[in-house]
Amino acid sequence: MARVSITGFLLPILIMFMSLAHAQKGKLFIIGGGERSSALIADLVKTSELRSTDYIVILPMATSVPEESIAYISEQISEFSNNKIVSFNFSKEQANNNTNWIDSVKNARLIYVTGGDQNKFMEIVRDSKLYEAMHEAYRDGATISGTSAGAAIMSKVMITGSQKQDSKSDSFREIKADYVEVSSGMGFLKNVIIDQHFIIRSRYNRLLSVLYDHSDKTVVGIDEGTALVVSKNKARISGDSQVLVVNNPKNKKNMPNGKVSFQQANLSIYVHGQEFKLKN
Repeated sequence: MARVSITGFLLPILIMFMSLAHAQKGKLFIIGGGERSSALIADLVKTSELRSTDYIVILPMATSVPEESIAYISEQISEFSNNKIVSFNFSKEQANNNTNWIDSVKNARLIYVTGGDQNKFMEIVRDSKLYEAMHEAYRDGATISGTSAGAAIMSKVMITGSQKQDSKSDSFREIKADYVEVSSGMGFLKNVIIDQHFIIRSRYNRLLSVLYDHSDKTVVGIDEGTALVVSKNKARISGDSQVLVVNNPKNKKNMPNGKVSFQQANLSIYVHGQEFKLKN
């Protein structure tokens, strides 16, 4: 009778679980835009668990005013951290060829993406060595943070900010199928789609239209001055306003005029300090 090796049987399973744990080691601190309070930035620094030898990287490629954006967030973070802060304003070419900058991103403990235009950021980072470096940093335990455009890029399915139809740009006056333009983002969140400046700009039509098109995802609207903080499958809210979470719509119907209906979707609104499970 053949002898079965328990070690040989269990080893692949153990490796699989270790790999899964390693893949989710980092954290996300996703800010919905607007003014960032001192308390919010203090929470960002605390969440990042910075050691004395760690450093922080700011990526300003989304903004048209990189110097101002870098100076402002650097000053805020420096209130609560003595860690070194560096910034790299990558071009498309540098995102593949500037080895020193790419390695610095890969080894950072906190990576912060400024606001601006999420499409501009992804045009530089998508399919690049910098993209891989950011994911490697996340797998190794770094906190990835961003505000506004820097929040939108967190999702695999990224809202670009534009609509597919209607002559009036960015009005989003209806809830329709195939209405909201999306593209590929960073993919730190595979099953979640982020929208920002949410409550103050009443972006409900946009987010519910996205939910109809991507009903297997959870859509999350983060208001200004507020962050969704994600660690593995746990999420909590930090900041002054609210976060809206919607998923699992049933009985979807698409009418000839593009208007849609669905029933019994799960809708929750969370405020500072509240926690919930999130399949990310």
